[in-house]
Amino acid sequence: MEFLCLVWASEKLHYYLDGTVFDVITDCNAVKSLLNMKSPNSHMLRWQIVIQEYRGNMTIVHKSGNINKNADALSRRALENTPDNPAWVPQKEHHIEGICVTDIGTEFFKKVKESYKIDYNCHILSQLLMNDCKYPSLSPKLDETWKKAYDEGRIHLLD
Repeated sequence: MEFLCLVWASEKLHYYLDGTVFDVITDCNAVKSLLNMKSPNSHMLRWQIVIQEYRGNMTIVHKSGNINKNADALSRRALENTPDNPAWVPQKEHHIEGICVTDIGTEFFKKVKESYKIDYNCHILSQLLMNDCKYPSLSPKLDETWKKAYDEGRIHLLD
């Protein structure tokens, strides 16, 4: 990531860096070794090519993270994967193959409401929950498993 930051900064500051001697201060020892890597992957090869023109004028200085506190803030933010990013990798496009839209009529919801009224435990539980548990006298009327779940603050609906 630090090497990518170096590539980005060199492209943005090319006007100021071209022909001048400058130091790159980093908390990452790997930046030096990345410049001399014998068989880099495609990302690193592109990065090496960008940095190549500054090699004679650039000195990489390592400062440990304890001393160089502002280095982490610069390297933490990831770049978006866009064509202007030096590490850009084209992504495969995933097309939506189909969308299924259904219309659940009011008849379905009527049946759900009616079944809550028919089931004794669901009826009591819905009264307790809708009334913010203001009627604690209702909770003892629940079956034992429902009462335990209600008292512990968890409700599991089992088929």
